[in-house]
Amino acid sequence: MTSIESVTLDVADTSAAERFFTAAFGLDSRVQVRALEAPTSGFRGYSLSLIVSQPSTVNALFDSAVAAGATVVKPVSKSMWGHGGVAQAPDGSIWKVATSAKKDTGPATRQIDQVVLLLAAGDVSATKQFYVGHGLAVGKSFGTYVEFDMPTSPVRLGLYSRKALAKDAGVPPEGSGSHRIAINSTAAPFTDPDGFAWEPVSTSARA
Repeated sequence: MTSIESVTLDVADTSAAERFFTAAFGLDSRVQVRALEAPTSGFRGYSLSLIVSQPSTVNALFDSAVAAGATVVKPVSKSMWGHGGVAQAPDGSIWKVATSAKKDTGPATRQIDQVVLLLAAGDVSATKQFYVGHGLAVGKSFGTYVEFDMPTSPVRLGLYSRKALAKDAGVPPEGSGSHRIAINSTAAPFTDPDGFAWEPVSTSARA
C-alpha cells in the first residue's frame, strides 16, 4: 500500500525554517526542508493540518507557532466541528491546527496525532481517479472533498476543490507558480494532474 512518509518544503533559508518548525510544532521527520526558491505567488494549492486530541493542545501549538514567527490567518475558535485555527509559516506554507474534541480531557500537551496534507484539485473527481490508479484507496468522498484510506501512513492525504481549500485555509484562491512542496512516498515517482510531485523516500533529505 502506498504510504506518504514525509513532505519536503522548498524554502529560502533552511536553518531558519528548521528553527521555526522545531519551536512551533516540534515536528519530526514527517516535515523536511530543502533550499529551493522556485517562483511562486499567492495560494500554493495545499495546506498542512495538525490533528490533536483536545482544545488546549490546539492553543498551545498555535501560540508557539505565532511566538516563533507565524502569521495568524484564522484565529483559534470554536465551531460546530471542533476547535482550531490557521497560521502561515515564515516560508509561506499554511498550517491548520485542529481537534474535533469540544472539551479538554487532561493537561495541554504538544502531541500531534496526525499530519494531513490537503491538496487543491482542479477537477476533484479526475484527480481522485488518478490517485486510485496509483494505488491509493478512497476512504471518504463527498462533494468537493476526498479522503484517502491511509491508516498507517505517517502523513495522510485529502483532496479539496481549490476554492473550498482556500476557503478552509482563509486565503484567496488565486495563485501561480511552484507549489514549493514535494511528497515523499513509497511509490514510484510521478506528478499528479495539478502539478504536485511525488518523489521516492530515498531522494528526500533534510538540507
